[in-house]
Amino acid sequence: MKSPKVRVAVIGASGYTGQELLRLLVMHPQVDLVAVTSRQEAGRALTSVFPRLAGAPSVEGLSFIDPEIEAIVATGAEAAFLALPHGVAAEFAVPLLERGLRLIDLSADFRLRDAEVYAEFYGHAHPAPDLLTRAVYGLPEFYRETLAAADLVASPGCYPTSILVPLVPLVRKGLVKPGGIAVSSLSGVSGAGKKAETSLLFAEVNESLRAYGAPKHRHLSEIEQELSIAADEKVTISFVPHLMPVTAGILTTIFCEAAGDLETLSASIKAAYAEVYADSPFVRIRGEGGFADTKHVVRTNFVDVGWVVDRRTGRLILSSAEDNLGKGAGSQAIQSFNVMFGLPETAGLLQF
Repeated sequence: MKSPKVRVAVIGASGYTGQELLRLLVMHPQVDLVAVTSRQEAGRALTSVFPRLAGAPSVEGLSFIDPEIEAIVATGAEAAFLALPHGVAAEFAVPLLERGLRLIDLSADFRLRDAEVYAEFYGHAHPAPDLLTRAVYGLPEFYRETLAAADLVASPGCYPTSILVPLVPLVRKGLVKPGGIAVSSLSGVSGAGKKAETSLLFAEVNESLRAYGAPKHRHLSEIEQELSIAADEKVTISFVPHLMPVTAGILTTIFCEAAGDLETLSASIKAAYAEVYADSPFVRIRGEGGFADTKHVVRTNFVDVGWVVDRRTGRLILSSAEDNLGKGAGSQAIQSFNVMFGLPETAGLLQF
């Protein structure tokens, strides 16, 4: 006998992440999509804004509504995805939690444990600091057990996912030195969101690569938080993100100093990944010499990881690839949702 479907709302559903969430949720076998909100699109049929979804039985007759708390609650939603800007998501999280909904927040509002760090990186006081200790960081590969009982999940940023998945197991095992880590990441343009800026115009982005956000990109805050937890000491890294002329995908290269014997390092890395990711269906280890490639992960929830040992310099070079709208945002949020509601972790997400 099938379990009843979970009634779900998507709040802030008109952006790129919201669109990816909707694309996946309408195909999810255990989801009943009961509400989608957007101030800009309120009153319009979902399929008129996103014609791709036309023909999906689960959205027939569904229209955008204004993001009003009582209207959302009136739909009977049991869970809500908050696809909203940082600072705005908390405004919805507080009243919706009070009304008993379980939330998956895709903004940065609840990723950090320290309100002062949030203020440092995001430029304003945290809007709901009392909830920071209640939120669970939504990387299922590391927090699966606590996610199962969570009512507030902070889904990680796209860059942090691409960095933490390859690096955390090695930091935990002491296979790399936590000092001196440097990261270079390249992201598709959709990572900047659905905003009109000259720097994001096709003519500005096409046939060009450029760095931005260095030396203190906002995602550094959660990356360093999670690495410090893994290392059991404060970790500070160098991180340089780049914009690349594709719609979606993140490619990350991590440079770190190896700890211990270089000759046995690769075998130790393989063993560490096998131990940590044995029950993680969306982490694909490509092995030594297996450089990750965005074309193999875009439109999926997979993150691919490979590495090489640089014996000349004593460094380890890690490589990862993911979809910034998928494992870096929408599909990862659904992965956490699956864990929260006792569903198969892969439900609605096995796309290749």
